[in-house]
Amino acid sequence: MHVPDGFLNGAVSAGTAVASAGGIAAALRQTRAHLAGKRLPLAGLMAAGIFVLQMLNFPVVAGTSGHLLGGALAAIVLGPWMGLLVVSVVVMVQALVFADGGLTAMGTNVLLIAIIPALVGWGLFRLMRSFTPANRTWVLVSTFTAALLSVPASAMGFVLLYALGGQGGAPLGALTVAMLGVHVLIGIGEAAITTAVVGGLLAYRPDLIAGADDLGTDRSSTRSEKVAVGAGLVVAVLLLVVAPFASANPDGLESVAAELGFEGVAVDSALADSVAADYTIEALGDTGLSVALAGLLGIVVTLVVMAIVARIIRGRQMSRT
Repeated sequence: MHVPDGFLNGAVSAGTAVASAGGIAAALRQTRAHLAGKRLPLAGLMAAGIFVLQMLNFPVVAGTSGHLLGGALAAIVLGPWMGLLVVSVVVMVQALVFADGGLTAMGTNVLLIAIIPALVGWGLFRLMRSFTPANRTWVLVSTFTAALLSVPASAMGFVLLYALGGQGGAPLGALTVAMLGVHVLIGIGEAAITTAVVGGLLAYRPDLIAGADDLGTDRSSTRSEKVAVGAGLVVAVLLLVVAPFASANPDGLESVAAELGFEGVAVDSALADSVAADYTIEALGDTGLSVALAGLLGIVVTLVVMAIVARIIRGRQMSRT
């Protein structure tokens, strides 16, 4: 779902940049005011995990792949505002270090990959939880549903932006049908991954999940969050081993653009020739080791940025006490 430069005109791209900046600013304010401290260490792990999982494109239909967006996952575990910040950091690292998504389209990608999935996913999750029993089974059902629907919601966000300033002349009716069709299928993969991660956390430390804080605690809540974070980072690094084997097929948006004939208006990122562009290390070529090392670089950069964000949040909280 990473939108390249050129798909949307300058006015719409500027508008999404302003909207995304406003969303991030609001998320920072809300997180400073309401963040539960015990979840802050999970934020870095969540960012690193989502970064790696987004590298693992999975096949959807013939010739098309998809990858995790992660907004619903981050929101359910960390709450909507911290979740929004986490995925925004991932999107910005992807654009600035790996040339994934255009620079002028960065605001668009933050909106479509972080803000819409996090807020829509959280809203649907809380709605379902409001009329279903308070137990782990229904938490997972609500998680699956919210994650699945957050992906076509993001796809419809792109359609709306394209209607306002899309380039290439794709008919809106056909664009709507194509985007919905492929992204509902991608949503199934999103839902499966999200439910697996939330299920693992429910089994280990249910009290760390913002969306399940009403379930109370049990003896598992005494397990160290440091152990959970450490184990999660190890898993994220191990996933880099399989990253070179991810599907090389175009993702949902790229596939739709090719089908409807507007892929040609895409403009390469200004950073397309950077040393780690396209998740490979230039000196190593397009090899498995190159992909794995690029992923490791992404984990490190993401963790550093999240540490800065955490310091900002903690600093502002301390200054208000």
